[in-house]
Parts: sequence; structure tokens; C-alpha cells
Amino acid sequence: MAAVLAQHPDTDADRTRQAYNSAFEELGLPWTWDRATCATLPAGPDGVRTYLEREHPHLLRAYEPEFLVNAIEAARQRCESQLRRH
Repeated sequence: MAAVLAQHPDTDADRTRQAYNSAFEELGLPWTWDRATCATLPAGPDGVRTYLEREHPHLLRAYEPEFLVNAIEAARQRCESQLRRH
């Protein structure tokens, strides 16, 4: 999270993307979303679900999709809240 906080997001979309990347780090997921990746995904939980289905379908065989999406979204919200304070 520290590395992400050192970057200053240019837009709300950048802040959200950085929050997702921080959430992935917090959850131990080795993923990084760049602007191009985000541009191919729907916003919010639907985007997380789409990304899981497209890039990591093996995880959906081990975990309930809603569990993963909810865990990522909860972590993203915490991280985004911290980014807004800085």
C-alpha cells in the first residue's frame, strides 16, 4: 500500500485503480491492473467478476465467486478510503 500511496492519482478512475491494486496486494494476490486493463472491464464488482472469469477461472473452481468479489471489494473500499485521505 505504501508504494501506491506515494503515487498521486490523476483522476477518480486512477484512484480506484490504485485502490484495487492495493487491495490485491493486501489480499496476497499478485495482480496489477493498469489503465488498459481497467478500460476492458465493467466498473465495480462486475469488473472484478469479469476479470476473475477471464484471467483466473481456476480460482472460481476453488472459491465461491461472490466470496472473492466481496473480499476484493471490501479491501478496495478500505484502500480507496486511505487514498482519499492523502
